[in-house]
Amino acid sequence: MTQINGLPAHVLFVHLVVVLVPLTALALVVAAISPRAARRMGVVLPVLALVSLLSVPLTTHAGEWLEQHVTDNALVERHAELGDGLLPWAGGLFLLAALVWWRTRATAEPRPDAKGTAWSAAPVRVAAVILSVVVAAGAVVDVYRIGDSGAKAAWHDGYSKTASHDDADH
Repeated sequence: MTQINGLPAHVLFVHLVVVLVPLTALALVVAAISPRAARRMGVVLPVLALVSLLSVPLTTHAGEWLEQHVTDNALVERHAELGDGLLPWAGGLFLLAALVWWRTRATAEPRPDAKGTAWSAAPVRVAAVILSVVVAAGAVVDVYRIGDSGAKAAWHDGYSKTASHDDADH
């Protein structure tokens, strides 16, 4: 899909990525840290991560189409280059969300021999928390960098630094 109602689909789809990837990152970190929160989120966590993951190639595909329909410039090329790097981060979010969901679900029923946290193996839980924080931070930083470069590419010549209307009337 490259256009929606005559508008480039990329400028609409980008909002999915900008909202869903950071939301998924936050939910993942909270779920990894708190098994109780993970149980409350349930299957919503991996489903949210899957939708986030699917929104990335949808948006980049629409962006590649748009790139072919705008004037060549270094800012657009930089934005496209950065955009191509988000898929691994989104994939990492999905894989970790599925792991956290699965581990929390698998250990939700207390066993007679279970002690401590809902995750039976503390090292696995600690590793999941650390990986979740690292991947979540990487994904959010990447979304920021991509969005910043896209805004610069779209607006670098699109506005005046001085007001074009008399601001005294407003």
